[in-house]
Amino acid sequence: MATSTPTRDAYAPPPGGPQKTSAGPHRSAWRSRLWRFDDKASPYAYIAPFFLVFGAFGLYPLLYTGWIALHRVEMTGLDQMEWVGWGNFDKILHDSEFWTAVGNTFLIGVMSTVPQLLVALGLAHLLNYKLRASTFWRTVILTPYATSVASAALVFALVFRADGGLLNWALHFIGLGDTNWVNGHWTSKIAISVIVIWRWTGYNTLIYLAAMQAVPTDLYEAASLDGASRWQQFRKVTIPALRPTILFTIVISTIGSMQLFGEPLLLEGGTLGAIGGNEHQYETLSVYLYNYGWNLGHLGPAAAVAWAMLALLLIIAAVNWLIGRFVRKSAV
Repeated sequence: MATSTPTRDAYAPPPGGPQKTSAGPHRSAWRSRLWRFDDKASPYAYIAPFFLVFGAFGLYPLLYTGWIALHRVEMTGLDQMEWVGWGNFDKILHDSEFWTAVGNTFLIGVMSTVPQLLVALGLAHLLNYKLRASTFWRTVILTPYATSVASAALVFALVFRADGGLLNWALHFIGLGDTNWVNGHWTSKIAISVIVIWRWTGYNTLIYLAAMQAVPTDLYEAASLDGASRWQQFRKVTIPALRPTILFTIVISTIGSMQLFGEPLLLEGGTLGAIGGNEHQYETLSVYLYNYGWNLGHLGPAAAVAWAMLALLLIIAAVNWLIGRFVRKSAV
C-alpha cells in the first residue's frame, strides 16, 4: 500500500515555535535612513580632501600673509609683530621701484604672451592636419614645457652672454655688433620673453590642438564646398570655434607672467639677478617681493606686495571677463 509524505501547509509557521516579525520593518527603515544619509553625505566626503588641502596650503597662507601685511615683521624676529595697519601698503605704493617692477612685469607679459599664443595657434593648425609621425611631433613640441625653469634659464643665460654668448657670436658672424643683452632695458626684456616663449609655446599648442580637434568636420566640409581656402577656413571656422580656448590661454598666460620669477632671477644670477639688474631693468613683481622678503628681511612689505599682485590679477581677470562677455555678445 503506497503511502505519501505529509506536506506542511505553506501558511503554517515553521517548526521551532513562532518567529518575531517586528525586526523586519525596523531594519528596512534603518537601511532607508542610512541610504538617504549616504546619498546626501557621500558627495561632500568625496570633495572634502580637496578643501582640507586647499584650506591648509592655500587659504590659511593667504589669510596669514594678509595678517603679516598689516604688521612690521622682520625675518630675524618672526615672533615680534608691530601693528602698522596700511603702512606697508602705503610704503610700497610710494616706492618708485614698485612701479618699475609693475611696468616691467606688464611689458614682459605682453612681449611674451602675444607672440607665444600666435605661434602656438599656428603650430596647432599645422599639427591638426594629417601628418606622418604626428605623435612624435607633438612630443617634440611639448619637450620645452617638461624642461625645468632653472635649466632653461641657465642655458639661455649662456646664449645671451655679452662675452662669448652664442647669440652675439652669430650676430658678429653676419656682420652685426655685439649686444649687451642683460644690461639693456629692452634687450633684457626680450631675453626673458624668449625664454618664456620657448618654454610655454608647446603647452599652449597642445591646448589649441585639442580644441581644434573638437571642431566638427562638417563645418570645414561646408566651407570647402562654398569655395573657402584653407586660410579662410582658419579665419572663419577655426578662430570663432576657439574663442573660449583663446580667452582661457590669455588668462593663464597673464597669471603666469604676473608670477614670473625664475627667468629674471637666473638670467644674470647673483646679486644683480636678485634685484632685477643693475638698474632694475628686468625686475618683476615676484623678484621685487623676493628682494624685500629674503634679501632685506622685511616680511611686512613683502606680504603687502603679494596682496598687491593678487589685486592686479583680479583686475586683469575682470577685464578679461568683460572682454569675453563682449565677444560672446557680438558673436550672437
